[in-house]
Amino acid sequence: MESLVSKIKKNINPNILGLIGHTPLVQLNKTTAEIPAKVYAKLEFFNPTLSTKDRIVQRIIEDAELKGLIKRGSVLVEATSGNTGISIAVLSRIKGYKCILCVKDTIANEKLEFLKTLTEEIVVCPANVLPDHPESYYSKAKEIVKNTPGAYYINQNFNPLNLQTHYNTTGREIWEAMRGEITHLIAAGSTGGTISGIGKFLKEQNPDIKVIGVDTQDSILKYYHEHRTFDPHKRYRSGIPGVGKNIITGNFDFDIIDEFVIVDKENSAHWAKKLLLEDGIWAGQSSGATLHGLWNVRERLNENDRVVVIFPDHGSRYLTDMYC
Repeated sequence: MESLVSKIKKNINPNILGLIGHTPLVQLNKTTAEIPAKVYAKLEFFNPTLSTKDRIVQRIIEDAELKGLIKRGSVLVEATSGNTGISIAVLSRIKGYKCILCVKDTIANEKLEFLKTLTEEIVVCPANVLPDHPESYYSKAKEIVKNTPGAYYINQNFNPLNLQTHYNTTGREIWEAMRGEITHLIAAGSTGGTISGIGKFLKEQNPDIKVIGVDTQDSILKYYHEHRTFDPHKRYRSGIPGVGKNIITGNFDFDIIDEFVIVDKENSAHWAKKLLLEDGIWAGQSSGATLHGLWNVRERLNENDRVVVIFPDHGSRYLTDMYC
């Protein structure tokens, strides 16, 4: 008989990188009591740095290592709303890299303070400029890469490993955990990698699965999905961190997504608080937005439907924004 010590040793990881992925699915009960379908949440804040971004950051870094693009002491650069930056900073500490992170001045205070603990290389950029403006966090990140020897741009918005990682891991995990009994996926848009990667895997298993994206009124995603162009009379903003977008990234596969539904910041905060108080799940702002999106399509659902919603990060990142 295998000893208890042997069993424990099999579960010991050499560092936190072995804990990335294989996050749990949990059924929601009180929060979704008025919704006829059964609803299950993928708790991505069970990743080591409390967000789904650990998956893509690990994959992108390991790919760059294999290709000889980075080595110990290299500088990793990214434009981030917070979660990707936190993951980069933590993994850089473990692997021996430096990092320079460009953030918007609207970043949640908790994210900014956490980043300050991890790295001194933070560039705060104005949020109220267009993406191609030289002071935008996108432009600043590119400028830093150009002017910094040994720098490597993570580039989550356009690096195809973003989508591929969620296709290979998150999508498969959901399909296997649900044993194929899933009718709907609801997820925030953001960089596009999560919803497109998971949706691609699920639709390959069953093309009847509906993939529903969550977007904000000021974002480009819903309009672009429906018209495949920009509205020239509108200035786009993300609206809610991790939900909307003011650019079309290289990781969106709009053919995978059936539709986008619009949510707002106030109702997203309401649903996040409701989730904590009723089902004891402390999730972030975009998780509340996903639940708001679920509520907006509830009349289409029936008792035979099985819905999976993606909760990208933890509520501790939004104390001052939502919980105080």
